Amino acid sequence: MGANVWRDEREWPLERAKPTPYYLRSGGVLAPEPPVDEESDGYVYDPQNPVPTHGGAILGPRAGAARQNEIETRSDVLVYTTSPLAQDLEATGPVRLILHVSTTVPNTDFTGKLVDVHPDGAAYNVSDGILRRAYNDDPAEIALDLWPTSIVFFRGHRIRLEVSSSNFPRFDRNPNTGRDIVTEARPITAQQKIYHSRVMPSRLILPVVPR
Repeated sequence: MGANVWRDEREWPLERAKPTPYYLRSGGVLAPEPPVDEESDGYVYDPQNPVPTHGGAILGPRAGAARQNEIETRSDVLVYTTSPLAQDLEATGPVRLILHVSTTVPNTDFTGKLVDVHPDGAAYNVSDGILRRAYNDDPAEIALDLWPTSIVFFRGHRIRLEVSSSNFPRFDRNPNTGRDIVTEARPITAQQKIYHSRVMPSRLILPVVPR
């Protein structure tokens, strides 16, 4: 994608693709340099008001690439963005997201979305994923599979990561109680935290193919 070309390969994942970390930083920055000592970011996830799905791997005419700018204005969506790229960057292969998180509820979701930001500011989804699990009171390191992709982020574009706890109806809403989702009638809100520091380096890992 991006370059809009087909290419044959001999293996999958590509042996020459290098897993390259981009670290979550304070102020909504996504950068190759790891954090030092930074404050955590937080938001409130309310199952009664989930983040709506815009595009992506869903059925029907709303599938595919769609602008994410409206989604990114929500208070329950954290946004991290690189500086404009100095040269084209190809990412081909599995995309992973390592987060250090904590929550105030016994069971909840964390979501991630890889986004391509054009020079005019328009932001389009590339791939996404979710992780549902139980938590205790301590911060935990979690790994999200954002699924494979193959895209060229062009020079002047920016790479963006959205972090939240819902993407509905692509994924079911988690009521945060730990009880059965189908029958749960009393969902609760969750206070979510994302940590990015020297000891808790949350990061997006892209399969970068050398030029």
